[in-house]
Amino acid sequence: MQDGRPEEEQRASALRRYFAGLTEYAFEAELGVADPPLVDYVAELLLRFVRSEEVFNVRSVRGQRLTQVADMLAEATARRGAARRRVLRHIGDFTLFWTGVYPDIAERIRRAGGKDALLNYQELGKRNYLAASQIPDEGESAPAELLQRLSDQFELCAYGLSEVRRMWSEADPAGPQIIV
Repeated sequence: MQDGRPEEEQRASALRRYFAGLTEYAFEAELGVADPPLVDYVAELLLRFVRSEEVFNVRSVRGQRLTQVADMLAEATARRGAARRRVLRHIGDFTLFWTGVYPDIAERIRRAGGKDALLNYQELGKRNYLAASQIPDEGESAPAELLQRLSDQFELCAYGLSEVRRMWSEADPAGPQIIV
């Protein structure tokens, strides 16, 4: 505890600043996207998804962790209201993350022949952000207008995330990794 805060909290704060800086630079300076709420959302997405339990945080009614988008889609269909909105938003986040940060892994998932083999992550991401934006948010942190912009600008956001990934790889080839 160097500054009175637990070490874990200090690391999280440093990682938050790191992702915020990279994301802001990639989106604003490199791509010309001047939309602070969108840029902040993408930076927070990166921070959340550093931990694998957040990447795969959708669970079935039996408590099983869902790792394929096809299963998440079925779960979203079974839910209503705010719970449905959360799953739809997660599908948007999940597909944006893999499409932008790790497209090679997204392609590997598709080629593996599982349930997601025929799914187009970009189209699903756009569609699920849009669907989530149309369900009342009940105080959730992502307003409908922001989810609508994520849907409309999905490809641009994925490209921006690929730029963030490129920058952190150039700075440190090991870079931030998903913690399993």
